[in-house]
Amino acid sequence: MGQIHAPAGANKNKTVVGRGSSSKGRTCGRGNNGQNARSGGGVRPGFEGGQMPLYRRVARRGFSNAPFKTVYTVVSLDVLNEAFQDGEVVNDASLKERCVIKGVNAQAKILANGELTKKLVVEGVKVSAAAATKIKAAGGEVK
Repeated sequence: MGQIHAPAGANKNKTVVGRGSSSKGRTCGRGNNGQNARSGGGVRPGFEGGQMPLYRRVARRGFSNAPFKTVYTVVSLDVLNEAFQDGEVVNDASLKERCVIKGVNAQAKILANGELTKKLVVEGVKVSAAAATKIKAAGGEVK
């Protein structure tokens, strides 16, 4: 009592079709004949029946810098406060060691979210102006 159940017949097991006459019988829901009735039949994604497909109709012009842009992982000051001890150096390598940032080419930017109570030396990492003032106020330094 008090439990929510799906109504009878709402949840059905998936029928695997195209495996002989036992799975739904005869044509097993694929129609009579034709391309989609065959095993391996059908058309590739984006095919529009011989009409010029959308990905070829739309003009592609100009240069996009998107493949080359640098994406920074945002790191808050409270994360640094938990992950590092007093007087330690914060750089990309030490952030990767402590799994704060992940990935071979990952780069971090430190933002001023939260409070910092430890003296940390930050070098080789991007730091926002507000975060830099909080780090210096805690006795640390930004190189």
